[in-house]
Amino acid sequence: MRRLTAVVCAGALLCLSAWMFTSCEKEKYSPTPYEITIPRYFPTALNIPADNPLTEEGIELGEKLFHDPIISGEPSEGLCCASCHVKSAGYDLGGDNPRLENGRPRGAAGVTHHNALPLCNLVFNRQGYLWNGSVAGEKNIEDIVRTAITLPEELNASEDQVVAAISADAGYREMFRKAFGDEEVTMDRISKAIAQYVRTLISAESKFDHYLRGEATLTDAELRGYILFTTEEGADCFHCHGSAGTPLFTTNLFYNNALTAHPEDPMDRFSVTGDEMDHGCYRAPTLRNIAVTAPYMHDGRFNTLDEVLDFYNSGLQSSPYASPLMHKLPDGGACLTPSQIADLKAFLNTLTDEKFIQE
Repeated sequence: MRRLTAVVCAGALLCLSAWMFTSCEKEKYSPTPYEITIPRYFPTALNIPADNPLTEEGIELGEKLFHDPIISGEPSEGLCCASCHVKSAGYDLGGDNPRLENGRPRGAAGVTHHNALPLCNLVFNRQGYLWNGSVAGEKNIEDIVRTAITLPEELNASEDQVVAAISADAGYREMFRKAFGDEEVTMDRISKAIAQYVRTLISAESKFDHYLRGEATLTDAELRGYILFTTEEGADCFHCHGSAGTPLFTTNLFYNNALTAHPEDPMDRFSVTGDEMDHGCYRAPTLRNIAVTAPYMHDGRFNTLDEVLDFYNSGLQSSPYASPLMHKLPDGGACLTPSQIADLKAFLNTLTDEKFIQE
């Protein structure tokens, strides 16, 4: 009888062990692949690293982390990625942001060196990131995220602090399991998740997009503004910001736009390349949602779109470093009439994507 009992117990333990092993196997999770829907007329080459493919679970985790102060050095202050990349401002700073200080974002322990840039259509950018292009090549959006978390003038957190805080949250551990296969929380995975989310921020539903697709018509003023935008005889904007053939409304390249006669910024494009002609050069930011992405320029010196238009119309500054594409430089600007400026602004307003900034 005892032998029978022992055999039964041994069998039960064996079954229990097998069940536990099977349960552990079931806990392994394979994320659901997510495919970017490329808008009509957009580039087809995407910036998605092979070691960080997009998944539904990774994007969901990244969106939560993007909006959660848990990744900052002082979570009680509510500071997070979304503090300086506001949805209603096209994922840019926004002119009414309480963190706006002298044209730049104020982070946990100071003001950033440059103005913020909108997190819009970055998945189509293969030319490098930030105003000076210092993140390029093997560096990518993941590197920007990791740096932003630790920089004092941004989120000012230590990697160990962030990993510990997230690891202590059972809900987050489950999200990491679904996004990466197990519950381990690392800075590498945090950066990858947020980068996945950022790559899904695609703006392609503005009035101008609908016009290109034959779904809307532009007003006479908007059409006149479009012609001014795309011609050298007009405002000559298209060399740096593209046109219908460049639906990102940026070349993602770097130019000295004659903003100052004496460029002295230690973090301009020259600081990256060492090329003398790159003094005062900065990325041409996208003009998508330009009506809501104030302040403007790398240093945030212009608070309104009207100020920007005034600068390009009559405020260009000559220097040896000004881009040769600044064809209006000899005249000090485009020299448009007030009605032409109004038309140009009307066109720029068609680049606002209400779906992108509201839904």
